[in-house]
Amino acid sequence: MNLVESLERQLQANPNIPELHSGDTVKVHLHSVEGERKRVQVFQGTIIRVRGGGASAIFTVRRIASGGIGVERTFLLHSPRIKKIEVLRRSKVRRAQLYFLRDRRGKAARLKELRK
Repeated sequence: MNLVESLERQLQANPNIPELHSGDTVKVHLHSVEGERKRVQVFQGTIIRVRGGGASAIFTVRRIASGGIGVERTFLLHSPRIKKIEVLRRSKVRRAQLYFLRDRRGKAARLKELRK
């Protein structure tokens, strides 16, 4: 048996990580270590892509920082640094990768909320 396959089978699913889709607005709570201090850092934004499956699954979150500058950050879905992920809202999208949001500003970058 391959070492990677055996590690994927041993992977324990984190109960604080919900099912994620492109277009979801999320808060990612991360463990951050600065010197001897440990704290939880929150990164809030829209998921623009979800890739892979199993232990190597990743997702990219985009937010608009101060000054209107877009910041994208890629996270390993099953990373031990992720404390929890909160889904704030789900949006109706027709694409798997929302790269077109990079070119849009303000109201043009809005996504329609998915109502249940």
